[in-house]
Amino acid sequence: MNDLGNKKIMGENIKRQMARLGVSRKEIASALQVPYSTVCEWISGNAYPRIDKIQLLAQYFGITKAQLVEAPGQAPLPDDPPVRDVAQKLSETLAMLEEAGDGLMFDGEPLDEETRQLLRASLENQLEMTKRLAKQKFTPKKYRKE
Repeated sequence: MNDLGNKKIMGENIKRQMARLGVSRKEIASALQVPYSTVCEWISGNAYPRIDKIQLLAQYFGITKAQLVEAPGQAPLPDDPPVRDVAQKLSETLAMLEEAGDGLMFDGEPLDEETRQLLRASLENQLEMTKRLAKQKFTPKKYRKE
């Protein structure tokens, strides 16, 4: 494939990964410490990133370099999107529930053990449901197992 085709594929793959994770060009530029205009050039297919930037992009998106530079269908998509802040915060909350013991309060009232267990079960259920919905939403139709 010619150089122009490679740039366009790369740009489309970056756009696809941005949509999958719900991130903006500005967020990518900040995370990779590159100018916003450089990210715009990559996405538009006018420029091709250096190999070190391809590696950083792949790590940022939680995919392999091949998945970033090859045409869709050539490289498999990851099973799960990388864990983002919401899942991490929820895990921290669940850990806090375990560590707090009897000192945990809700709206000024101490939580009894049964209420704490119900809250934990509810949070775990919500996390699993959110992961499934996100995976379904951001997995292209041709990769879905139905």
